[in-house]
Amino acid sequence: MIDTPKLQADFPILKQEVNEKPLAYLDNAATSQKPKQVLDAVMKYYEWDNANVHRGVHTLAARATDAYEGSREKVARFIGARATAEVIFTRGTTTAINIVANSYGTANLEPGDEIVISHLEHHSNLIPWQQLAKRTGAKLVYIDLDADATITVEAARKVINAKTKIVAIAHVSNVIGSIAPVREIADLAHAVGAVILVDGAQAVPHMKVDVVALDADFYAFSGHKMMAPTGIGVLYGKQEVLDAMAPSEFGGEMIDFVELYDSTWKPLPWKFEAGTPNIAGAIGLGAAVDYLESLGLDAVHAHEQVLTAYALEEMQKLDGITIYGPLDAAKRCGLITFNLEGAHPHDIATVLDEEGVAIRAGHHCAQPLMKWLDVSSTARVSFYVYNTKQEVDQFIEGLKLTKEYFGL
Repeated sequence: MIDTPKLQADFPILKQEVNEKPLAYLDNAATSQKPKQVLDAVMKYYEWDNANVHRGVHTLAARATDAYEGSREKVARFIGARATAEVIFTRGTTTAINIVANSYGTANLEPGDEIVISHLEHHSNLIPWQQLAKRTGAKLVYIDLDADATITVEAARKVINAKTKIVAIAHVSNVIGSIAPVREIADLAHAVGAVILVDGAQAVPHMKVDVVALDADFYAFSGHKMMAPTGIGVLYGKQEVLDAMAPSEFGGEMIDFVELYDSTWKPLPWKFEAGTPNIAGAIGLGAAVDYLESLGLDAVHAHEQVLTAYALEEMQKLDGITIYGPLDAAKRCGLITFNLEGAHPHDIATVLDEEGVAIRAGHHCAQPLMKWLDVSSTARVSFYVYNTKQEVDQFIEGLKLTKEYFGL
């Protein structure tokens, strides 16, 4: 059970008012707020341990390296990786997916091969595969969505075949909030010799993720959506797959020996971490892992499901509301995408902002899904562990004011 009022005290940003109203931050699918425990960890590094990692023998360098690699150990444990070598620090989910497309994809795909994705994907899990297909002559194949815009195992089975070399899907949709049957799709991919990459940006912050249980070959996620700083993310990969991959960036930090005309690389995970890394970001990510583990991911997920179910119930009482995706909160994580007939999503967001409620409006970096839904844009409300039913009520009252403002 989450003690939300007590927990909110850990987040300095939540204490402010917006437009003379209490802030209800309901844009967590875009980025999460940071607890003081994470902020303190980042500040401690800069105030006491600021040095480059892996390169120095002096005390500050040793402390910085210990903290940086300690965070890698925390992340590996957090997602159930078998070894810390399977955890590569990146700038975020987008960078992680590009590493796989540019390294594994370029080396393993050829004309006639197929990359299976879905209409649900964030642009970050679509454009790298589009570009890979153009470079290699491979073909993109889409999993058909169900009537409620969800992925089913049956639909995936229809398109995964002997030509499939990569399957790339979101664990949780950033628009619909639906949870994909990742393990079952992984089994289908592996049965034909394909690998599966999972975009976990919207899953890892909100539910317990075990990459081994999912049998994911690659799993990508971002720190900033799970209370860590921006600019830090993770690519998990099975060690045997990563070992066989070539680095996608070259330079300092990832080298072993450099000759005039050739070089060799460090072992995993460092061969994929060229240049000075985001040390403070990684340390902040480790602190965020500590914070989430202290709460318990099962409790986090349960809290969000209560809020989602309540919001779905209250929203359906309003005329003119269209909710996209499953109406059963158990089938989604804590976000709801919707439209209000007669009001543009940006107008909805503007009126809500006047009431202190922060939501998202637009195409949510998922334009193919918008086309599938036959809309140009939508509004999105998304919850996290520090949100309350009172904030949901504030959101609902804001929707009512929006209807009044536009005479709906």
